[in-house]
Amino acid sequence: MAKRKNMKYSGIGGQAVLEGIMMKNKEQYAVAVRKPNGEIEVEIEHYNSIVHGSKLLNIPFVRGIFQFIDSLILGMRSLDFSSKFYEEADAKETAADKAFNRLFKDKADKVFSAIVMILSLALAIGIFMVLPYYVTSLFEEYIRSASFMAIIEGVLRIVIFVGYVLSISLMKDIRRVYMYHGAEHKCINCIEKGRPLTVGNVMKSSKQHKRCGTSFMLFVMFVSVVLFFFIRVENPVYRVLTRIVLIPVIAGISYEIIRLAGRSNNILVRIISAPGMWLQRLTTREPDESMVEVAIAAVEAVFDWKAYLYEAFGYEVDESWLIDDDDKREPDGEE
Repeated sequence: MAKRKNMKYSGIGGQAVLEGIMMKNKEQYAVAVRKPNGEIEVEIEHYNSIVHGSKLLNIPFVRGIFQFIDSLILGMRSLDFSSKFYEEADAKETAADKAFNRLFKDKADKVFSAIVMILSLALAIGIFMVLPYYVTSLFEEYIRSASFMAIIEGVLRIVIFVGYVLSISLMKDIRRVYMYHGAEHKCINCIEKGRPLTVGNVMKSSKQHKRCGTSFMLFVMFVSVVLFFFIRVENPVYRVLTRIVLIPVIAGISYEIIRLAGRSNNILVRIISAPGMWLQRLTTREPDESMVEVAIAAVEAVFDWKAYLYEAFGYEVDESWLIDDDDKREPDGEE
């Protein structure tokens, strides 16, 4: 069979969760989790955007804001589902838990997840957006150039982000999440490279992908550097407010960049994607085959990859290719 080197956009995306993976295709998503007993549990749900049916999702630089919010909500739902399999069996319900459950009743879990998401977002804004400004402002007495100060703030923001990613990568539980993150990328790369979705083909695929959330966050950091370099505010309070208020704008611009990266492979796209791909060396790790099996289960629950290969690459999958044998699992021959 002729070799197919060019990747083609599939439209699916995902996220690593606790001992599992979430995969999303259009309005449908699936969370596959390896339970403590070794079985794979798969939950399939529908998710409509917070602005479902609105034309806002078609407006460049605006749609990214809502896509970002949707990804946070969907991510929390997926994490909540996966964590239930690994809750402490002997954990006792506290008085606060009982009061919270009485107050919100059957909506307690959703309310708690919303609170956690809001607090996490507020903490992230404080650490990555506000803190670099305050640290940089300590040097205003010594550095008179506003442009140089803006550059220092931006570099510090990127350093804090990379340092955060590096520090949590040292945690044992996070390392396993990063392995599942690698399995997620490998599955998508396998499909978009035009290969049948088998454990063998997935294991040989790249664990880095240009549409990764890690790359998106790094674009957020870079875009903020450029934006705050040109947007100058004298009042210190307004400076802080500007860094908070412009976050949706930064997210919208970053989304368009990551969207372009996922649909193009020209030299410019490869150059701007390179830093994010390098950073993914920290946020992805090589998975084992059991993790890849979980990833495949999540993909197949929401995505007909055989039909996609026929439509995108023009061939029907021979069932003999699905035998996990080194001689049969890869029709196109190379990465």
